[in-house]
Amino acid sequence: MKILVCISHVPDTTSKINFSNDSTEFDTNGVQFVINPYDEFALTRAIWFQEKQGAKVTVVNVGNATTEPTLRKALAIGADEAIRIDAQPTDGFFVAQQLAELYKKENYDLVLMGKESIDYNGAMVPGLLASFLDIDYINACIDLEVDGNNAQASREIDGGIEKLSATLPLIIAGQKGLVEEKDLKIPNMRGIMMARKKPLTVISGTDATTTTQISSFEKPAEKGACKMVDANNIDELINLLHNEAKVI
Repeated sequence: MKILVCISHVPDTTSKINFSNDSTEFDTNGVQFVINPYDEFALTRAIWFQEKQGAKVTVVNVGNATTEPTLRKALAIGADEAIRIDAQPTDGFFVAQQLAELYKKENYDLVLMGKESIDYNGAMVPGLLASFLDIDYINACIDLEVDGNNAQASREIDGGIEKLSATLPLIIAGQKGLVEEKDLKIPNMRGIMMARKKPLTVISGTDATTTTQISSFEKPAEKGACKMVDANNIDELINLLHNEAKVI
């Protein structure tokens, strides 16, 4: 089984975020980048298939050379090879087109990725890729088993969990539950050393359409001052909620 895991290169959630060029560009100075957490769940599940069923795992990212450390980490976790599509990921539509062209050349059996990236939270790429390739797609996947060409999956829906059957090829957009956080793999020294010898191939991006343009970024409004009320002073609390906060 050939598995393609799509990896986003995203800022660590602890990073301090700033913008430059009149708030039209994200300032990467001092920002630590990591594997998108949702994609890390997908990668860990792919490694499970590698260990249990002998699957070949390829990780891919659309981006410039600065994303290669993230791909190397994925190799250290256990992926067999990495591909960097040398193109600026301007939006989800563009990224999905790049991934679709790669898929058409390699014909993977299973494509795994997170349901969204934690930087833009667009949740566009999995569905767009499935549409471009006309392949079955399961979103918000929290469990996946593959036996030959048959797959059994579960996904979260409003008010419950839906169990599905599908046949390969298949695109999975995963989240926590596909594996648990305790099952995520931390690269050890042996994995890091082996990653240096694994192939990381750079291919040119294809001409594709960008459908969006960034006008500007804006930080969330700062939290207002917190007013403390004595737990026994219910009248004052009601007065503040009614006359000042105006929520009742």
